Order: sequence, then structure tokens, then C-alpha cells
Amino acid sequence: MSSVPLADTALDQLFLQARTFNTWQDKPVPTALLQRLYQLMSMGPTSANCCPARIVFVASAQEKERLLPALDEGNRDKTRNAPVTAVIGYDLAFAQRLPQLFPHAPDAKTWFADPEVARNTAFRNGSLQGGYFILAARALGLDCGPMSGFDAAKVDALCFAGTSVKTNFICNLGYGDARGLFPRSPRLPFDAACRLV
Repeated sequence: MSSVPLADTALDQLFLQARTFNTWQDKPVPTALLQRLYQLMSMGPTSANCCPARIVFVASAQEKERLLPALDEGNRDKTRNAPVTAVIGYDLAFAQRLPQLFPHAPDAKTWFADPEVARNTAFRNGSLQGGYFILAARALGLDCGPMSGFDAAKVDALCFAGTSVKTNFICNLGYGDARGLFPRSPRLPFDAACRLV
């Protein structure tokens, strides 16, 4: 199957008109849509198909209130009001699943026996999957509010206690309220960010 360029409307939805939202419409996000989002993002490539991203979708008001103290003050109201908050982590023990995910290389687990190699691989590929997550959400008609600004140890304790998963970033999800948008910030031009050699 050969790829063809997407239509301008799709590029607008994914990149050019898409924005980071801080305010939200009072409109729920169905569980089935979150499942579809995950299925779509999971198809993006990772090293040795390692798939280290792990996600906790925080949707209940009770769990939101437990999460808020771990966030910087400036992130609390927008998170409280978002229909869903996704805590996106990366699993340091991802290699344990390689017999399932990369079965044609029976020794793949041994490639990541060094904890530093495993950590770098998990973080790099979990971050890639976080990018796929945002694009998948936008492709499905959701708006995103990705953010840093939290106490990672506290979020780990709340969402990933007793596991080998560490928090990477947090992303609010829902249907954004454009009235809360700031003017778009500038981006670096090609020549400031890229070299062709």
C-alpha cells in the first residue's frame, strides 16, 4: 500500500489548526472512543515493537481530586474541568512482553538487560507513543491539553504504584472551548531548527 498526501483539511485538524486547550466544553468522552484512541496510537512504530507506553485515563471526579494536589497550581483548574485526563507513562520492564510483541527474535529480552539501555529505550519510545497519542486523539475529533508541571513521584504513587511504570507527561482530553485559547505562539523556521547535509 503506497501512501498519498493527506488533504489539507486533515493537516489542519492534526497540525495547522489544532491547538493546546486549557478550557473545555461540558461534553463527556465515551469509553469506546478512548479504546479506539489507544488502538490507533498503538499502531505507531517503536523500537523492536517494544510498546512501552502505559496510560491511566482519569475520568471520575473522585480520582481527579486525588490527582490535583500532584499538579502545579496552574494546571489544576484545567485538569479538574477536562472530561478526561490521561497520565501517560513508560514501562521500564517493557522487555518482559517482547516474546509476545517481537516473537521472531526469541532473544529480544536480552537486548535490554542493561537497566540504562532499558530506561532510555522505554523513555524514548514511550515519548514517541505519547506523540502518536496526541495525533490519534486529534484524528478522532478530540482536543488535547498536554502538559508538564507536576510532581512525578506523586503521580507515580497515585497511578502506577507497585509497578515498573514511570510518568512521562499528562494530557487532558475532551472537546475544547475555543474561548479559552491564547494566540498561537511562534515556531522556529526551518533554517533555525534544521540542517540539510
